[in-house]
Amino acid sequence: MKLLFIGDVVGETGCLFLQKKLPELKYLYQVDIAVVNGENSAVGNGITKYSSKQIFRAGADIITTGNHAFQRKNELDLYENEFIIRPANYSNACPGKGFVIYDMGICQIAMINLSGVLFLENLDNPFTVIDNLLEQIQTPNIFIDFHAEATSEKRAMGFYLAGRVTAVLGTHTHVQTADACILEHHTGYITDTGMTGVENSVLGINTQNAIDRLRLHAPIRYREAKGNCYLNAVLIDFDNKCGKCTKITPIIMR
Repeated sequence: MKLLFIGDVVGETGCLFLQKKLPELKYLYQVDIAVVNGENSAVGNGITKYSSKQIFRAGADIITTGNHAFQRKNELDLYENEFIIRPANYSNACPGKGFVIYDMGICQIAMINLSGVLFLENLDNPFTVIDNLLEQIQTPNIFIDFHAEATSEKRAMGFYLAGRVTAVLGTHTHVQTADACILEHHTGYITDTGMTGVENSVLGINTQNAIDRLRLHAPIRYREAKGNCYLNAVLIDFDNKCGKCTKITPIIMR
């Protein structure tokens, strides 16, 4: 079977590009399930009911998020949709769930969202949280969106879960890394899947706007970049009987 995982969709431009390209990708690679990180899909950042509908309309089956999951305080009821998940290491008092079991008939897929804690919010330890979750999940087909800043934390999580889950897929830093591999002959891994949005940008942000904020240290508000887009994704081929990743393929579509 094949799972397509798409990196952080940025803004209205990224959502529209996703709508153009995801159906083509699903047909081209004969995708069985598509998962999209949508935590930056709203104009500005965060996720809204409107941007989540755009992602689902494009053909996503599950939406994951990250550190901007609760950015829009008046949109938190979007997590009433069981197929929109937020990092599992947020408090249980927060809206939503940290994982979803997707029933495909022939098998079940567990999609788990985790947040790193190095250089991000001081949440529950993701290593402890994932151990507790894996005790609850019965299916061997387990995929992790690990939304983290530090490469070291992502790499460590990959090796920690090697042989225990189908894939560990990094998000958050918006630049696709060149280290896609299969760990312990079982677990697909990439440090960062990349992003979907304007290519000639700073992580989807207007380049001059980003430069000015970093150079001048002034309170400049980020603006979404305009221009030609690209889509960054990873395709995971897996054996649904044992949860083993048999192939991991990074994808960049312009």
